[in-house]
Amino acid sequence: MMSFKKVLVLAPHTDDGELGAGGFISKLIEDGAEVYYMAFSTAEESVPEGFPKDILKTEVRAATKVLGVKDENVIIFNYQVRKLNYARQEILEELIRFKRLHQDIDLVLLPSINDIHQDHSTIANEGIRAFKTKSIFSYELIWNNLSFNTQSYISLEERHISKKIDALKEYKSQGFRDYLSADFIRSLAVARGVQFGVKYAETFEVVRLSIK
Repeated sequence: MMSFKKVLVLAPHTDDGELGAGGFISKLIEDGAEVYYMAFSTAEESVPEGFPKDILKTEVRAATKVLGVKDENVIIFNYQVRKLNYARQEILEELIRFKRLHQDIDLVLLPSINDIHQDHSTIANEGIRAFKTKSIFSYELIWNNLSFNTQSYISLEERHISKKIDALKEYKSQGFRDYLSADFIRSLAVARGVQFGVKYAETFEVVRLSIK
């Protein structure tokens, strides 16, 4: 059984990491892993009326705290939403700087390269470039994935799904989004669990698996 000790989650926007891998993040931390969470856009231009423009900075810290991520391990950038592709080189350099400081990262979680959202595909591609010698799993965001290879399943318990749901509840400014609902999160985990022969699961594309 593989054991990951130091994990980096790359989220194009605040909430992407929790949506795609919240259960796995919770399980990793429970098993003793050190998890870092890097969000690239707080989508200030898309925040609904009535909320502070920087509300997602507060919400992502609250959400990742529910999963068990240390506050000092949450790194937030403020690139403009839907324009991350214009900052590809700068993003790549940020990732390389992080890698130099944390050379013992042994797993990176990021969006699928088949994700049709331009911000997601940018982070997927630059993340793979920066961490090409590490194990890389792509998480599932089914509303943006026209195709997704379910190559790896992570078996989860009720407590992991409950933490994922509770984490996503912290995004009060995004409550109108149907993919944040508890019913959807649980249903997808159950469906993936059926495929894997367990009660709950999250599934990932294996971009690279490094065994040393």
